[in-house]
Amino acid sequence: MKKIGLTGNIGSGKTTIASLFEVLGIAVFNADNEAKRLMSDDKILKNELIVAFGKEVFVENKLNRKYLADLAFSDELVLKKLNSLVHPFVQHAFDKWSDEQISPYVIKEAAILFESNNYQSLDAIICVTCPEDIRLERLLKRDNISKKQLIQRINNQWQEEKKKSMSDYIVINDNSCLVTPQVLKIHNTLK
Repeated sequence: MKKIGLTGNIGSGKTTIASLFEVLGIAVFNADNEAKRLMSDDKILKNELIVAFGKEVFVENKLNRKYLADLAFSDELVLKKLNSLVHPFVQHAFDKWSDEQISPYVIKEAAILFESNNYQSLDAIICVTCPEDIRLERLLKRDNISKKQLIQRINNQWQEEKKKSMSDYIVINDNSCLVTPQVLKIHNTLK
């Protein structure tokens, strides 16, 4: 079974594009959601997070996402450490999940697919692109964080041009053209 990566910078519309693939019957693994679940539920990972970042990572046995995000997005070394702890667990979960799927191919949706080096085990990569000003506008409407915090998160991801140059397929999601025909064309190539 082919394993396809779906990436793009924060606010590009990866989840929207992933949902179109799901409508076509393709199984989609959301790496960001799985990472959050694992950080909350996996005892080994929880202990590693506490050792690395302190007891404040959990409040009343629940992941303190704001604390962890504030730490990670203000210090590149902390972000690298967090990713080095979490990504092996997510990769293992994806591999196990993939083996259980029956669609002609599966999609791994992940914002930092390239940055984490998790793209190397995939057969092809789809990159969702969108100009930063549109992404920022979307994020300010969607997320309950400041513009400064959003820019910090944007700056912790690779530039879009670099991701596009390493991708096999590009979906333009900037309101200038319809995304459904782009997704259908990719789907027909992959199935």
